[in-house]
Amino acid sequence: MGTKSLCLLLASVLVAYYVYTPIPENMEERWKLMLINAAFRTLGHVAELTEWLGLKHYMEVLMMPTNMEYTAPVSDENLTVTDTKFDNVPVRLYIPRKQSSGLRRAVIYIHGGGWCLGGVAMEPYDLLSRWTASKLNAIVISIEYRLAPMYHFPTQFEDVYTVVKFFLQNSVLAQYGVDPNRICVSGDSAGGNLAAAVAQQLLDDLEVKVNLKIQALIYPALQTIDLDLPSYKDNENKPILPKSLMVRFWSEYFTTDISLHDAMASNRHVSAESSHLFKYVNWSNLLPEEFKKDHVYTNPVYGSSRIAKQYPGFLDPRAAPLLADDTKLLGLPMTYVLTCEHDVLRDDGIMYVSRLKEAGVKVIHEHIKDAIHGAMIFIISPTDLALGHRVANQYIEWLNMNL
Repeated sequence: MGTKSLCLLLASVLVAYYVYTPIPENMEERWKLMLINAAFRTLGHVAELTEWLGLKHYMEVLMMPTNMEYTAPVSDENLTVTDTKFDNVPVRLYIPRKQSSGLRRAVIYIHGGGWCLGGVAMEPYDLLSRWTASKLNAIVISIEYRLAPMYHFPTQFEDVYTVVKFFLQNSVLAQYGVDPNRICVSGDSAGGNLAAAVAQQLLDDLEVKVNLKIQALIYPALQTIDLDLPSYKDNENKPILPKSLMVRFWSEYFTTDISLHDAMASNRHVSAESSHLFKYVNWSNLLPEEFKKDHVYTNPVYGSSRIAKQYPGFLDPRAAPLLADDTKLLGLPMTYVLTCEHDVLRDDGIMYVSRLKEAGVKVIHEHIKDAIHGAMIFIISPTDLALGHRVANQYIEWLNMNL
């Protein structure tokens, strides 16, 4: 074989490696999704190489799309959009210009990105907030919380909680003309995690006099202690969130110490002293049969207690809302949970649905069988997908009907 032929063959193999990923048969726009995923995988490998060379932290490289998709707070004929601060935490505020016959509804939105990426100015999140504000004629508050690896838990939670608590003051609601009986907290992925944690924490805060009407959790990450659920096994290498990246997100949320990452990757980060927590994530009891498939539940393998003593945050319900005791779920507002079949976080959301129902909370569970994690952010060209528009429309329509 000649040199040119060999080079062509090697180049073809390399391109095929990056582009080809098994895409579930029930997905639409499969080739487009394959190309999008190839871009994500390429960025991930560049991040690994850059970190290995000591040039940049892994998450700094992954943050590049967020920075590239920055959009300014531009007002238009429908909305007044401004960047401001609520109790010193940055937020992007969307206020409809359309007249309202009474007090407005409000949606507090928390973006995703594994507590490490994303932002309110990222174009898909800005567009989603614009759609929500316009279609609901509602005020939207999108929270710009601080990110790992520069900041670790509980900073992200505290930033979000500070904004929510500030906004729920009667004086602030009156300032913005918001109906105190029609407020939602919502978020996707890591944002869904933070939204769920905030809703739980509000129940114990005697200083807060206004209750949320609803919470909306979009493919949320809800538990830290079993990273070998059926959904993690079924979707280990699916787009857009492979198991390896989710484990990295979880570990970076708490520390840059590689020992926690390694322990989580092997699912041996929980010590025997914390064994009582596994009852809250026992998928053999909490998952409907259709999601168990051929998986067989096995008892957890415990790790060293040193990890939990060094980084107790991963056992804190503010970081892992599924670890909250049943009594802490009582009184939560009506909850919308959206899960995707081809998502490592699928079972987190489904188990929370089961536990909320057992606690007597009204829950609406929407499971999308032809969806991947992060579907709702794929609404901007050239990475827009029909799936992204469909999921975003379903979510906004539910808000419109129930808020």
